[in-house]
Amino acid sequence: MKRVKKELPVEMVNISKNFGRVQALKNVSCMVDYGEVLGLLGDNGAGKSTLIKILVGLYPQDKGEIYFEGKRVQFSSPQEARAMGIETVYQDLALVELMSISRNFFLGREPTKKVGPFEFLDKRGMDEVCAKALSEIGITIRSPDESVSLLSGGERQSISIGRAIHFGVKLLILDEPTAALSIKEARKVLDYVREAKKRGLSVIFITHNIYHVYPVADRFTILDHGIKVGDFDKKDVTSEDIVNIISKGEAT
Repeated sequence: MKRVKKELPVEMVNISKNFGRVQALKNVSCMVDYGEVLGLLGDNGAGKSTLIKILVGLYPQDKGEIYFEGKRVQFSSPQEARAMGIETVYQDLALVELMSISRNFFLGREPTKKVGPFEFLDKRGMDEVCAKALSEIGITIRSPDESVSLLSGGERQSISIGRAIHFGVKLLILDEPTAALSIKEARKVLDYVREAKKRGLSVIFITHNIYHVYPVADRFTILDHGIKVGDFDKKDVTSEDIVNIISKGEAT
C-alpha cells in the first residue's frame, strides 16, 4: 500500500549521513507544522547544520526520506529548494554587502522595465516596493538605496526575514540569527520571527543557545553528535530542562 503522508511543510524521516568514517547524522527525524516555530538545538557538532544542508539540497543524505507539503522530494540545490518556497538565512551570508538594500531585497527576483528594445532594472520600483514592504512588517530603513555594508547585524537579519515574508516563502530557516547580536537587536529579530509566524510561515530556528529561541518557539528538536535526543512541545519543558538535556546528551 502506498504510504500517505500528512501534508506538512516539511518532514524529514530517518535521515543518516556519513562523511567518510564520521557519522554526522543517524536516523534523525524532524518535522515542522504550518505556522510553527521549531527550535533546532544542540551544541556545535551536533548535526544541526548538516540536517538543514540536506534539506535544502547542499548535501545528499545516505539514507532517509524528505517530504515537502506531503510529497516526497529530493532537492538538488538550494536554488531548487528556494523555488519551492524554502528560504535559508545564514548568519554571515544573508546579504551581498556591496549591493543596496533594495537590490538585496529583490536578489534573484529583480523586476525590469523596457525602454525601446532595451531592458533595464526597475530601480525606482524596487526602492518603492522594498521600503513599503519592510514598513508593513515594522522594519524601518533610512533609505532603500543604502549599502548593506553600512547595516548592523540585526538590520541585516531583519532585511532577510522581511524579504522572505514579502515573497511568500513557506518555510523560513534561520541559522543562528541572534548569535552575534546585542540584546536589543536580538529582541527585534525575535519580533520579526513572531511576525512571520503570524503570517502563516513555518520557521526552523537553528541555535546552540536555548535562551535565544525559547521566547518564540512552539516546539524543540534536540540533536547530540548526530542523534536526536529529544523532541518536545514548549508546554512540556522549561528552558532549564532543555539546557540539562543538551548538557547530558540524552532525553530525560
